[in-house]
Amino acid sequence: MHVALIGATGNAGSRILAELVRRGHTVTAIVRDATRVPSLPGVEAKSGDVFDKPGIASLLAGHDAVISSVHFAAGDPATLISTVRASGVGRYLVVGGAGGLEVALGEFPLGLKLIDIPNFPEAYRQEAAAGCDFLDLLCAETELDWTFLSPPLSFTPGERTGHFRLGTDLLLSNEHGSSVSFEDYAMALVDELEQPAHSRQRFTIGY
Repeated sequence: MHVALIGATGNAGSRILAELVRRGHTVTAIVRDATRVPSLPGVEAKSGDVFDKPGIASLLAGHDAVISSVHFAAGDPATLISTVRASGVGRYLVVGGAGGLEVALGEFPLGLKLIDIPNFPEAYRQEAAAGCDFLDLLCAETELDWTFLSPPLSFTPGERTGHFRLGTDLLLSNEHGSSVSFEDYAMALVDELEQPAHSRQRFTIGY
């Protein structure tokens, strides 16, 4: 499959890039500075700015799917979604956020969003709110076949184990907390790319 990956050098994006290469996909890695993309088989690095709609749409055109792994607060959701639509690529996978997931932890009632719990860290509020807005726009989208994969609370470097759980709208946790590695997240996202099971849906991952 020929995949365009926006944000290919970030924490999640670099692991997604490695996973795509591992499985034999060809990738156009789109970042602000193409020199930062590692030299990997089947990878072509391109410089692009997510605010440059014509430029990014041109880079995306002709791919089988687009994956975006960018900070929500660093871009404009409406612009990015319309850019993908304008490119003519129908399949769109998004590295999502956890802010809009429902929580069922301790005293919090089921149905309460993570971003709305008391003492939600202010340092993450802007990014979480932008992620919620992004998902709302996707839910109203009628042209793109989109998928939004939300990570759990702790989203950090780790191991590629292949042992994780998938869910829908509920923040996943276990006796050790709510977490997943970037590496296992990348596995789940590329699984979805290859065998779509969550068309026009948000789903989540965790241990």
